[in-house]
Amino acid sequence: QVQLVESGGGLVQTGGSLRLSCAASVRTFSCWRMGWFRQAPGKEREFVGSIRWSVSSTYYEDSVKGRFTISKDNANNTVYLQMNRLRPEDTAVYYCAADVIGGESWDYWGQGTQVTVSS
Repeated sequence: QVQLVESGGGLVQTGGSLRLSCAASVRTFSCWRMGWFRQAPGKEREFVGSIRWSVSSTYYEDSVKGRFTISKDNANNTVYLQMNRLRPEDTAVYYCAADVIGGESWDYWGQGTQVTVSS
């Protein structure tokens, strides 16, 4: 069973930066893509972006394009979410997820990490 463990959340002022990490707990890890999601209080979970595990192509939701960057370290089974120029509306619990075979669903989820952007 794969466990995804996020870290790096915290409190930051508007315009600041944070980098989230998501590490897979197994020695050898591979998947079709890794994704980041977020859920703000009272709202549904929303897609932030994703990265293909083998070719590193990325995809972002429109509101984070140009501010957020997803990268990965295959050797350490870790994916990152670099968040710059943060806004109060970016405040949410951020989750990473793994899509193992490229299907419609996400197979593994992390426990989430809180990001709070103060105005």
